[in-house]
Amino acid sequence: MSFDGSCKCGAVSFTVDAALPTEAISCNCSHCRRKGFLLAAVPADKFTLASGADAQIEYRFNTEKIAHKFCATCGCQAFSEGVDKDGKDTRMVNLRCVPEADLGALKIIEYDGANH
Repeated sequence: MSFDGSCKCGAVSFTVDAALPTEAISCNCSHCRRKGFLLAAVPADKFTLASGADAQIEYRFNTEKIAHKFCATCGCQAFSEGVDKDGKDTRMVNLRCVPEADLGALKIIEYDGANH
């Protein structure tokens, strides 16, 4: 089972080799809250960037540990790259960029990134 996502214009697209998440993280850090992300962590080895490697711009802030990738054409951020608390490569998928995700059915987990 897998699911797909993309930026608004479709230049950046990805596939995740996993079931569609039923939970999403809503972070209140200065970046996530402004963009309204609903995030799901997936192991990097389950994430495949299908298109748009050259169509992205990267933004890093604060500790600069997370590579926020966004489309240079439409500005949409479909995912970010980083490591989890155990040091494993992780992708944070913006479920708002996954058309088949039922956002209203997601269990929302509040994360206090503003004070992390």
